[in-house]
Formats: sequence, C-alpha cells, structure tokens
Amino acid sequence: MFSRIFLIISFSIILLFSCAKKEEVYVPEVKVDPYKVYEEAYEAFNKGDYFFAQKKFSKAELNFDVVEYAAKSSIMASYCLYGINFYVESLESIKRYLKKYPADKNVIYAHYLIALIHFEQITDEKKDMEPVLKAKEKIDFFLNEFPDSDYAIDLQFKRDLVINQMAAKELFVAKYYISVQKWIPAINRLKIIIKEYNQTIFIEEALHRLVEINYYLGLDDQAKIYAKILGYNYNSSEWFQQSYKILNKDYKPAVKKVENKDKSLINKIIRKIK
Repeated sequence: MFSRIFLIISFSIILLFSCAKKEEVYVPEVKVDPYKVYEEAYEAFNKGDYFFAQKKFSKAELNFDVVEYAAKSSIMASYCLYGINFYVESLESIKRYLKKYPADKNVIYAHYLIALIHFEQITDEKKDMEPVLKAKEKIDFFLNEFPDSDYAIDLQFKRDLVINQMAAKELFVAKYYISVQKWIPAINRLKIIIKEYNQTIFIEEALHRLVEINYYLGLDDQAKIYAKILGYNYNSSEWFQQSYKILNKDYKPAVKKVENKDKSLINKIIRKIK
C-alpha cells in the first residue's frame, strides 16, 4: 500500500518538473557582413576613434573570405593600436599579420610601422640605450631591405636622429669622466664620437674636449692637432673659438681651402642645368 502511494507521488513530482521545464528555443546564427563592419571601422578611424576602429577591423578580418581584404583589415587594426600608443600590442599584431599574409602588398608598410614604433619608444638615451639600439636595428633593416621605398626618406631622417642620440650618450659619459678627472676613459669616449659619429652635431664639442684634455695634461702638440682638425672643418664654430683661447696666441688656426675640383663640379652642374 505504502509502496503504491510512494510510486504515485514520485511519478507526480517527475511529471510536474517535466512540465515546468522550458523548451529550448533555437536561435539561428546571424551572419556578419564583413564589408559593413569594415565601413564602420573606417568611419571610426576617420573620426580618430582608434580604439573602436581596432575592434571593428579585427572583427572584419575574421569574417572576410577574401584574403586581400582580411589582410588590409589586419594591418589597419595594427595601426589603430599604434595610434593609441599600445606599442607592444601593435607589434604583436604586426608580427601576426606578417606571418599570416607574407605576400600582401602592405608588407613594406608593416616593416615601416615596426621601425616607427621602436623609434617612438626612445625616451632618454642617457638612462637607457636599449630602445635607441633597437630602433637603429629596425631602421637599418628597413633601409637595407627596402631602400627605394617611399618611407625610406623618413626613416633615413630618423636614423640620423638616432645616431645623434648615440653620439650624445658617448659625450655625456665622456663629460662625466672629465668631471671626475678620469682622462683615459674620457679620451676613449671622445674618440668613439670622432670615429663613428663624425657626421653628428657633437663632433665639434668632442674635438674641443680633446683639445682641452690634452692641453691640461701638457700634451700641447696633440692638443694642436685636434685644434687644427676643428679649425679646418669648423672654423666658424663656437667650440673652435674656445679651443683657440686655450692655446697660446701665436697659434694660427688652419683655413679650409676650396679645391679646384669643387669649382669644376659646380661648372658641370651649371652646364647640365643649361
């Protein structure tokens, strides 16, 4: 008797819960139109909303069947990350782009963007040289691989700035050694500037410091050699004037002469113009 009652109650409970359970509703997947998403991304990009644009470009890439459009969406997403100073994320995005679309027409621009990102991460070369060296490495790679690119001129200019920063670091260290009277390390640093960075704006001061140190150490002949180099190449320089004051009044700076071949070169150019 009790068994029958228990079975009836159990059956009733199961039936109750079965009726109470909601039927699952099938929701069909909405297909994303990648062209529409790309347009939304591009519109946001033009408005300067790079954060929103990056998300839309990434979404468009995932839904494009055409490789060309997917690749373009990818590089645009990378640029948007660069635009909001997400440098690490942008570099990762570019690396993925280069791996996934190695034959895309924007590969050169991707390498330019890599160099640009490293250049813009340079802060203070006196404290940390790693960003400077990394930027030079990436710029040199680009200039070697794509010397005729439209972006080469800009990166060549940036490379000159990087070289100047490297020279500035050497001069900064040299002046520190001078301040603590460590003459040999100071001379070595200054010679690096003369040998490796002689096209920078710091060459004049480096030569003057060598005049200064050698004169202080009693090496007058050596001081005059550096003064002559300074005077021959930069005789209107403030640093040459200072070097001249250090040496005795009988010392006459060398005057740079204009060679005849320079004039002939000018004449050739004039003839070509005519």
